[in-house]
Amino acid sequence: MRPLDPRLLRYAAAARSFLAIGALLGVVQTLCVVAVAWYASRAVVAVVDGRGVPALAEALVGLAIAVVVRSLVSWSLEAVAARTAAVVKSQLRRRVVRAVVDRGHEWLARRNSARLATLVGPGLDALDDYFAKYLPQLILTALSTPIIVGVMAASDWLSAVIVVATLPLIPVFMVLIGWTTRTAQARQWDRLAGLASAFLDAVNGLSTLKVFGRERRQVARIGRLTDEYRTQTMSVLRVSFLSGFALELAASLSVALVAVSIGIRLVDGSLALPVALFVLLLAPEAYLPLRQVGANYHAASDGVAASADVIELLDEAEAVGPSPVVPTPASEVGVVAESDALVVSGLEVHRGGALALAATSFVAPVGRLVAVVGPSGAGKSSLLAALRGAVPAEGAVVWRDAGRAPVPAEIAWSGQTAGLLSGTIAENVALGEPLDPADVRRALDDVGGSDLDPAAVLGAGGRGLSGGQAQRVALARAIHRLRRRSGRLLLVDEPSSALDPVTEARLVAGLVAVARSGVAVVVVTHRTAIRDAADAVVRIPAAASVEPVPVEPVPVESGGGRR
Repeated sequence: MRPLDPRLLRYAAAARSFLAIGALLGVVQTLCVVAVAWYASRAVVAVVDGRGVPALAEALVGLAIAVVVRSLVSWSLEAVAARTAAVVKSQLRRRVVRAVVDRGHEWLARRNSARLATLVGPGLDALDDYFAKYLPQLILTALSTPIIVGVMAASDWLSAVIVVATLPLIPVFMVLIGWTTRTAQARQWDRLAGLASAFLDAVNGLSTLKVFGRERRQVARIGRLTDEYRTQTMSVLRVSFLSGFALELAASLSVALVAVSIGIRLVDGSLALPVALFVLLLAPEAYLPLRQVGANYHAASDGVAASADVIELLDEAEAVGPSPVVPTPASEVGVVAESDALVVSGLEVHRGGALALAATSFVAPVGRLVAVVGPSGAGKSSLLAALRGAVPAEGAVVWRDAGRAPVPAEIAWSGQTAGLLSGTIAENVALGEPLDPADVRRALDDVGGSDLDPAAVLGAGGRGLSGGQAQRVALARAIHRLRRRSGRLLLVDEPSSALDPVTEARLVAGLVAVARSGVAVVVVTHRTAIRDAADAVVRIPAAASVEPVPVEPVPVESGGGRR
């Protein structure tokens, strides 16, 4: 483990500021340490030599001031460290989220989502100890130890030589212990990530496991992984305690050598009492930062290991580069008029090196409903993902008159998976937007959801609704978002696959009404009801075809569907 990864300074600007502030406070704290040793030795000498109350009072006042200033500086360093840890964690998490958004679903799908969640959650939380305990001592080791050794050399060169000769023993012990700790820490981190993945897999597949009567086996499996993580954690703690003992023993023996040398020379008269006391008080301070670095190494190792994984992920994301379909920021866009149209030219998607969507071109005018049809596996869902910028794609997607790509604020999307949350139907439809009962009711009516009670409470994953009801709530959520944000593009994937013909007819009528209100609606479907109501049909052949896909235009009369 690197004591300080330079890449951390690149990805988290707050870490750079902390190093500068920490260096300044470290120098001040070191000067206070020297002042404390100086005035303490002077106070003792004043008493031993009987120099009187004025000399003793002067030494005690100086000592008190030095102690107070040192305490204030130590508190300031801890406060800055705690603040820096919080900011650095936020900066790294924002970068990870931005990397996920920029690279899209395709890039994210190649990663273990449970491990990634553990990484940016409890993993980065362990950086608190790194900044609060480890890094400040590392700064003091680089600044305080050389200054104290220099002051000792100016007062007693022999003691300084002993310190310089014995100081390397502590780093040697740290390196030897670090090799053992790094292996144990890596195993512990792998156990934690594996436990998170196993738990997520069990929760996701719980219904299937119960159908086949295998849910009890998962209890045993998670219990076994938990025991492995507990055992590995105890191994790390055992190494931590043993290493702390070894470092303390090395530092204590080193200080003892300095004390013996000073005592011998003090007895034979070759060293004065003021100098002897001053150097003896400074000797432990010379070793203290390095001892604290070793003692806090284990407390910081979790956070450093997690930050290293985050940095590697960000490096990989930079190397991959952002998705070619990157929406323009909303602040830089022009208004999409009701006479505009979405022009898709040669849009092509590859997944894992294989062609997922053949080059596709079509026009989706605002106010019209476009149906996308084709065999399963032809790339219809990939087309919607490319339109909303979720996967890398080749080709162009632009508004004809506005001359730009669609932005997230003007796109609403409803996929094959409803993705509902625990809460009321109204809360799922609004999903973070201000909850207006009238708007929610209108969105539900547009999708044929007059039978759905907005106040009905759902369980996790929309438990309590049938498949068709969940589809309609998800589509109502997309329509609600579209109206709230005055969007112009609605993308829908198989909205009626679980509906009966009567309910489907109401849903199709709602989609047509949404389109006529000034929205370009693109619907992926296998159902004839939607295809018959569409103003245009895009037929996508099997993904192996590489010829451009034509549009089947359909005459439209005002207020009507396909004729």
